[in-house]
Amino acid sequence: MPTSTPLLAAATAAATAAVLLATTGCSSSGGGSRDETAQGKRDLGAQKLDWQPCPAPSEAEGGGPAPSPLPGGTKWECSFMEVPRDHADPDGDTFEIALIRAKAKDQSKRIGSLLFNFGGPGGSGVSALPSMAQDYEKLRERYDLVSFDPRGVGRSEPVECADNRQLDEYYAQDATPDDAKEEAAYTERLRWYASGCEKNSGDYLPHVSTTDAARDMDLMRQVLGDDKLHYLGFSYGTELGGVYAHLFPKNVGRAVFDAVVNPNDTSEQGSLSQAKGFQLALDNFAADCVARGDECQLPGSTAKEVEQFVVDLLARLEKKPIPATGDRELTQTQATNGIAQALYSKEYWPLLEQGLDEADGGNGALLLALSDTMNGRNREGQYSNIQAANAAINCLDSKERFSLEETKAKLPEFRKASPVFGDYLGWGLMSCTEWPVPGQWAHPNVTAPGAAPILVIGNTGDPATPYAGAKAMAEQLGDGVGIEMTYRGQGHGSYGSGSACVQSAVDKYLLDGVVPAAGTVCE
Repeated sequence: MPTSTPLLAAATAAATAAVLLATTGCSSSGGGSRDETAQGKRDLGAQKLDWQPCPAPSEAEGGGPAPSPLPGGTKWECSFMEVPRDHADPDGDTFEIALIRAKAKDQSKRIGSLLFNFGGPGGSGVSALPSMAQDYEKLRERYDLVSFDPRGVGRSEPVECADNRQLDEYYAQDATPDDAKEEAAYTERLRWYASGCEKNSGDYLPHVSTTDAARDMDLMRQVLGDDKLHYLGFSYGTELGGVYAHLFPKNVGRAVFDAVVNPNDTSEQGSLSQAKGFQLALDNFAADCVARGDECQLPGSTAKEVEQFVVDLLARLEKKPIPATGDRELTQTQATNGIAQALYSKEYWPLLEQGLDEADGGNGALLLALSDTMNGRNREGQYSNIQAANAAINCLDSKERFSLEETKAKLPEFRKASPVFGDYLGWGLMSCTEWPVPGQWAHPNVTAPGAAPILVIGNTGDPATPYAGAKAMAEQLGDGVGIEMTYRGQGHGSYGSGSACVQSAVDKYLLDGVVPAAGTVCE
C-alpha cells in the first residue's frame, strides 16, 4: 500500500506485465554514530563469496524464471554473504544476505562494483536488477552491477506474517473504517497481522532496521573488494544511502539518489506528503485524459469531473464490491491500491484509464491486478514478502505509534490533501500501532560531512516521494556533498524515465566522475 511502500515503479514493471497478461484482452538519532562498527574476533570482511549460477527467484522474492544472460552472453551470478544478526555483537549469531552480480564488460577499465537498492523498503534487489538490467548496460561498461536482498527481504531471512490465503483476505478488507464497528475490525486486523509477524519471525524483527542494512552494505563493500561504495539508490534506497553516508562518510564513492525520500519527515509527515503527491499525480492523469477529448474513456469534461468519477466509483465499491478474477472481487481498498500503483509511472496511465472504465462497467479484474502488483501477488496467487518486510523495517525504524483517537483527529488534514487517497493514507498511520518491537528514530540522520559528492535527483511529478524531498536530502547531506538536480517529469523516479538529460548526467558522474552543476534542470 502506498502509505509505506515508495518502491520504484520500474522495479515492479515485469511483475505488473505478468499479472496483467491474465486479466487484459510507503530521527533524532539517525541510526548511530558515524563509523561506529563493532569489531569482533572473526573478520567477516575477509570472507570469500562463492558465486554460482542464479536459481529462479524464491516465492519470497516474487517467483518467476531464473534470470536470462545479458547481451553478449554474460551470466548472472548469485551468492550469500554472512553478516552479524546484531552488529553490536559481531561474534554472535549471523544472517545470510543474498547477492546478485553481472561482471563489467571491460575488466581492464573496471571502476569497481555499483551497488543498487530499488526501494520499498522490502523490495528484492536480487529479482529486480535482472528485470531492469537493460537500463544499466552503459554503466556495466566499467562496473560490476550488484544488488542484494536486504535482511528480512526475499532470500535474506525473509520476514513472514501470513500465508497466501490469509493475505488474500487481509488485503481485501476495509482499510478506511466509517463507524465504531468497522474501526474495531480494522484495529483487530492490524493486531492479528502484527501477531503473525511476531509468531513467524519474532527473532528477526529487532534486527532488520535501515541502520542494520547500511552496516551490511559497508561489509558488502569490503567483501566485494572495493575501497569506496559506489551506489545507485532509488526511493527508500535514497534513505538507506543517506544513512550509509552518515555512518561511513569516508567510504562513499560515486553515489546517486533518485526519487528521494525526505529525511526531515516523520512517518506522519511522509504519509501526508504522499497523499498530496498521489493527488497531484491523479490531477495530472485526469488533465491528460481530458486533453485527449473523445479518446478518453472516462466521463467528465474537466479534470475535476474525472476525479469526481473516481471518488464516486470508490464509494460504490465500498458499498458493494464487483467481480474481478475467478472467485475474487474488487473492493474499495484494492481499487484505491490499484489506482495508486498505476500512478507510479506515466506508462501505466493507459492501464489506469482502462481499469477505471472496466470497473465502472462492473469488471474489476484490471484494477485488482494492479493492486496485486503493489502487494507482491503473482498470477499463481503467491505473495512475495515485500509488504511483510516493509512493515518490519518501517516499524523498527520509526518511533511513531498512533492510537485510534489520534488517527481520527488527523483524518481531516489528510482528506483535505486528497479526496481520493486521504482516508486511505490517514488510516495507514496505525500500521505500526500494534507492532511488537519499538521503533528507533523520529527520522533518519543523513548528515555526511566529508563525504564525496552525492547526486540527488528530484522529479517534480513524483507521487510517492514528492519533489521537496530532494532539496531536503541535499541540504541535510551538507554543503558540497548533496548536489541537487531537478527532472520536470511524471512518475516515480527519473533515471530510466526516457530523459536523455538525466541519463547523461548520471552516466557521466558514475562513469567519468563528472559532477553536474548544482541546480541542473532536465526536461
